[in-house]
Amino acid sequence: MLVVTTGLLKEVVKLAAKIIDGKAIANKIRISLKEDIERLSRERGFVPGLAVILVGKDPASQIYVRNKEKACKEIGIESRVIYMDENVSQDVLLQEIDKLNNDKDIHGILVQLPLPNHIDPEAVISAIDPKKDVDGFHPLTTGKLFVGQKGFEPCTPKGIITLIKETGQDIAGKHAVVIGRSNIVGKPVSIMLLRENATVTICHSKTKNLKEIAKNADILVVAMGRPESIDDEYIKDGAIVIDVGTTRVDGKLKGDVVFDKAVHKAGWITPVPGGVGPMTITMLLENTVQAAYGNE
Repeated sequence: MLVVTTGLLKEVVKLAAKIIDGKAIANKIRISLKEDIERLSRERGFVPGLAVILVGKDPASQIYVRNKEKACKEIGIESRVIYMDENVSQDVLLQEIDKLNNDKDIHGILVQLPLPNHIDPEAVISAIDPKKDVDGFHPLTTGKLFVGQKGFEPCTPKGIITLIKETGQDIAGKHAVVIGRSNIVGKPVSIMLLRENATVTICHSKTKNLKEIAKNADILVVAMGRPESIDDEYIKDGAIVIDVGTTRVDGKLKGDVVFDKAVHKAGWITPVPGGVGPMTITMLLENTVQAAYGNE
């Protein structure tokens, strides 16, 4: 397979779709963020600070946290990782969050999910100061998103909208179908697409005639968490396909879309890995810089 790189989109010769290169797009944004941080340091005498709390030793969470820490270091964000035992009480965790809320050197706070069963994630997320809620999960933050007020946008949906815009296609007037209704991706990205003046259909496990609905989508966002569930029969010719799925199968990351089939039908498509993934951390960095500038 011959791949020709043109800017931030990789065109696969003899295939219909252009590959939306999330890694390249993320790198472009990070270069800009590094310049913003350098300017902040010169003009105001400080750099953004991000605190990440990791409870327990979940292997996937440890990888995510290391990647976030590395990304912060690369662009000049001060990273503080707080490791807590998996048996830590909810009260102790909330006390730590309260300390960070009052720490002037910390502009963004993130509690890595999932949390142990004895800790209520809603209580933990609600304890974060909304001005430092760079993950975009606080009820006040999500409320602002719903009513169209300015605030932090959740990282993965924010990255998805950026990737769609990188295709050069106007979102306004398009029919967008989102498969998945989670609070982390499906619901917020649906609201954000609606805000961009798309006509939005949300599908889920109880949806009837899923294939027929998906085939009518100009923009198809797949966030099911079920590897390779969506093939070319679900895709409209020339559609923009955003694959949010990341499931490890036999040691390899698989998306929710059967890429090898979908690439012949779509107009643009994100790969897994290298599509949405790099954008999620980059949007976290962007939100942290935004918090440091006081533009919550």
